[in-house]
Amino acid sequence: MSVAQESKLALQGGPKAVHSAPGDMFTWPIVTAEDEGAVLEVLRRGAMSGTDVTHKFEEDLATWFGMDYALCHNTGTAAIQSAMYACGVRTGDEIICQSMTYWGSALQVFSLGGTVVFGDLDRDTLTLDPADIEHRITERTKAIVVVHYCGHPTDMDPIMEIARRRNVKVIEDVSHAQGGLYKGKLLGTIGDVGATSIMSGKSLACGEGGFLVTNNEEIYEHAAAFGHYERTSSLKHADLSPFSGMPLGGYKYRMHQLSSAVGRVQLKYYKERIDEIQEGMNYFWDLLDGVPGIKAHRPAADSGGTMGGWYAAKGLYVPEELGGLPVAKFCEAVQAEGSSSSPGANILMHLHPVLNEADIYGVGKPTRIAHSDRDLRQPAGSLPNTEAMVERIYSIPWFKHNRVPIIEEHALAFRKVAENADQLQ
Repeated sequence: MSVAQESKLALQGGPKAVHSAPGDMFTWPIVTAEDEGAVLEVLRRGAMSGTDVTHKFEEDLATWFGMDYALCHNTGTAAIQSAMYACGVRTGDEIICQSMTYWGSALQVFSLGGTVVFGDLDRDTLTLDPADIEHRITERTKAIVVVHYCGHPTDMDPIMEIARRRNVKVIEDVSHAQGGLYKGKLLGTIGDVGATSIMSGKSLACGEGGFLVTNNEEIYEHAAAFGHYERTSSLKHADLSPFSGMPLGGYKYRMHQLSSAVGRVQLKYYKERIDEIQEGMNYFWDLLDGVPGIKAHRPAADSGGTMGGWYAAKGLYVPEELGGLPVAKFCEAVQAEGSSSSPGANILMHLHPVLNEADIYGVGKPTRIAHSDRDLRQPAGSLPNTEAMVERIYSIPWFKHNRVPIIEEHALAFRKVAENADQLQ
């Protein structure tokens, strides 16, 4: 085959770059007989709605993270909401979060009577920009929710400095980044509380569920009191003891024990599995270093940061280096080469009508400003970096194994499209 034939894009009739069968390269989670046995043990003794396995899972999690407390929930959304409550968010209060993230990072604040103020993101990390936080803090701000988005660690040091100086709590949403590091520190252990989803699509997968970790006893106990009625009799804080037997939030947030059982087994092998994912994903980006139009979304090699399990892995698109080629067309061409890629990321919350128009609780005005004395809504143009990045993000394959030949084929698909983008103009 001639060089000209090899460089002709598949979308234009050329040969595909990816030709090997993937096998289990993209299969996740990895479920073994040990996972199945753990689930069957719970099923056979009818303990699905108990708490004994969940308590053991919490002990495992506290040890794994090196934290004093872990508290399991039925979803990550519930874990984050409980963390908000435990950090003092009440009616009329505010949290700060980025807009480009899954809604479960922020929207449950409405049920606490609070609201969310969005900060802009950093274009390289896709995480909350520390320089766009402090001017958004008011006397009502109770917490900053930092999202380690698509696995990339947020720049935590300046955020923690601002939070400590302004007496604001920091909640880490680690749903995309379990096992990731910031300057050598495990994500979820840097803020006041780390909370996460561990549904079956995440890199730490248990089926459906979530948890939070903290060293702060008061945060742990208030989170437990909020949605775990079985635990209220064991809580120590004087403001909680009169309310034994009922959850303060009126929620039932305990984790299903089939999920706890799977989670214990998955956590047991998690480090070795994400180490292999790290090797494979970094090799993919190493192969594409310097290719025009596409940039790696990962920390610098010398930063002490890692991407954990690389959940929802993304790349950064630079259309001006490819003659202005739209990211959607780029992704279409990559797909034609036999790899996987799609443009964009999560819906931008600050522009969505659920936040700007919906009167969810019937108070006569949009719920986002129902308990505010000012209009906090942020129209188009208010978060320029966030809005610009919608056209500058694309997904990449999520390799679960470091199998060099297959990774090289997928990297070739991206390189081939980028280096021959003129064929698509």
